[in-house]
Amino acid sequence: MKLILMTRPEFFVEEHQILTALFDEGLGTLHLRKPNTEPVFSERLLSLIPDTYRKNIVVHDHFYLKQEYGLKGIHLNQRNPELPNNYKGHISCSCHSKEELQNCALFSDYMFLSPIFNSIALDDYSDRFSPTMLQQMHKQKLINKKVMAMGGIGLKNIPLIKEFGFGGVVVLGDIWNHFNIHTNSDYKNLINHFRKLRKLMG
Repeated sequence: MKLILMTRPEFFVEEHQILTALFDEGLGTLHLRKPNTEPVFSERLLSLIPDTYRKNIVVHDHFYLKQEYGLKGIHLNQRNPELPNNYKGHISCSCHSKEELQNCALFSDYMFLSPIFNSIALDDYSDRFSPTMLQQMHKQKLINKKVMAMGGIGLKNIPLIKEFGFGGVVVLGDIWNHFNIHTNSDYKNLINHFRKLRKLMG
């Protein structure tokens, strides 16, 4: 199963160090999502991440960054639903219904389906799919290796996600809750938690 990490929505001082350390630990894919921020801040963050890891980063905003920094690809969502003209490369997509999943499957390398559980990081982001619905979608092959589960994903429920046939998970709050950007001076707890997640993914 794929383990995808989503950035916190805000920038913070130690961010590039933590992300580089996570790549060192084997993080395969990072989604850079910084809604309503100026592109210069994303440029600065990307410039501080070693070149070798930039090819593992997918951007949710400011799609020109993909080309400029040699990134993995772009992610379409409600804020940015349109592909740039003549775009070639990796595409992923946010989905919140069966219909969106079917539409995005036609052109995406993989899709996020959310929210699967109540969100750890985002308020008012509650589960939308019952276990029965997820089982049915798996039987219908709507949930398959191209579909990543997002929303409230953590150590406790990853085994259940495997049973539903998802190709991977997108983690946000479960990781970032192990580092307080205002009070923590080191990020050992975050790294240790990431190691547990990776081990569980198999």
